Amino acid sequence: MVAHLLRLKLTLLRNSVRRSPWQLVGLGFGALYALGVVGLAVAGLVFLRGADVGLAQTVVVLGGAAALLGWAIIPVAASAADMTLDPARFTTLAVPMPQLLAGLALGGLIGIPGTATSLVALATVVTWSRSVPAAAGALVGAVLGVLSCIVLSKVVTTATAGLASSRRFKDVSSVAFLIPLVLLGPIMAGIAGGIARSGAFLAELASALSWTPVGAAWSLGGELAAGHYGPAALKLVLALVTLAALAVCWKILLQRALVTPPYSGGTKRRARGLGLFGLFPATPTGAVAARCLIYWLRDPRYAGALVVVPLLPVLALFQAGNTGSSGLLLFVGPLTAFLLAWSICSDVSYDNTAFALHLSAGVRGVADRLGRALACLVFALPVVLAFSVLPFLFSGDWARLPGLLGLSLGILFSGMGLSSVVSARYTVAVPLPGDSPFKKPPGNVAQAMAVQFGGMGVLLLLVAPEIALMVAQSVTRSAVPGWINLGVGPVLGLALFVAGIRLGGKWLDARGPELLAQLVVNR
Repeated sequence: MVAHLLRLKLTLLRNSVRRSPWQLVGLGFGALYALGVVGLAVAGLVFLRGADVGLAQTVVVLGGAAALLGWAIIPVAASAADMTLDPARFTTLAVPMPQLLAGLALGGLIGIPGTATSLVALATVVTWSRSVPAAAGALVGAVLGVLSCIVLSKVVTTATAGLASSRRFKDVSSVAFLIPLVLLGPIMAGIAGGIARSGAFLAELASALSWTPVGAAWSLGGELAAGHYGPAALKLVLALVTLAALAVCWKILLQRALVTPPYSGGTKRRARGLGLFGLFPATPTGAVAARCLIYWLRDPRYAGALVVVPLLPVLALFQAGNTGSSGLLLFVGPLTAFLLAWSICSDVSYDNTAFALHLSAGVRGVADRLGRALACLVFALPVVLAFSVLPFLFSGDWARLPGLLGLSLGILFSGMGLSSVVSARYTVAVPLPGDSPFKKPPGNVAQAMAVQFGGMGVLLLLVAPEIALMVAQSVTRSAVPGWINLGVGPVLGLALFVAGIRLGGKWLDARGPELLAQLVVNR
């Protein structure tokens, strides 16, 4: 039965790759990225073979503890990323519990995360190949550590299955998980600075963690290399007890989940009034704008873009604090304008098969394009204006405000016109409605990159006059080009916006059925 479950996981993985060549390309990119990370980690562990025992022990224990915590935290936010062997699918099957546990645990090793963790863990054997006992202890510790990672992730995902079935929990956890990813640079810089200032503390932390379930398994090789056989035996017992306790917890939670699967039905909240539909005109354009604005407020796939925007000033302030230059801070407005304008490029793809309602209702392409753009402009225009003006409160260089404001408005309007054209012609494979924003089909990477970079190049050409006026202002030190830019940016941007709405609407009227067919394929 265990072998059957492993074959099932491999078959599902193979079939997902066979869906299209793009998925194979995406999987290849993911594998190459993981290979690079694994290569660096393995090279570092091999280098530690000749280092001091205390230093090697600190690195291995802290790295192992971080891996264990990562396996516990990441699956909560990305629980929908790999559900090929979802336990709920075995509810009606009489699979013996021991075989089911073993099959699901070993199945967790099949995939890029499991394989990468296993390879790095096995590289610790090279680190401790200073003696036979140390190498053997490192091998046992690597096996126990990897199994603990897998089982702990299963415990966490099974325990939170009831919460994860809630749409609200998915929305909050998925969006909240984006915040540390966006702030990864400042966070890593702070950690690196702390490490540089507290090397002795890290050794003490690793020593303390080695006596806890988090780091016991990873410290076996180091203890045996130092000749501490008594502490190594105690930590081996602790690692075995930890794995056994996790397995028991997982068994109890899995039994309960198989008997009472999580319920993901609708809520009992009753709608009151027309909501946003009552605030927009009773026209096709108003209806499309109201519906899209509701998606912006409630769909985590859209909300992910909104979470990134408020963090841009934080990143700019961090960069200004490190370099002493406020250059990036002044360009937060244009960067925000580009991100928000380009965000509607995948609007139709996010609709998925619900786009058929627009076709069956006979919504004109112009009304569709204009409604989607207006929904984004409701919040995009105030945010871009605020982010264009507020940085000058810190820099005080008010002479550059008109030019940057014109550039920001030009990028916003021109970009929305361009996005209205691109989304009427191209679709990309995005997470399905209700899925986590992280559940993105791997085969879409190459196509999405081509569309993104191509669109960025075209947008640069469209806003070339505004950029040229900004350069002229910087070179001449005159305020005249900036004031000219304040007029050229909105006027030229609105002209391109209207042209993009018309052209995109014309294309949408001509190829609406073909666009829907592409969306069905992307499922």
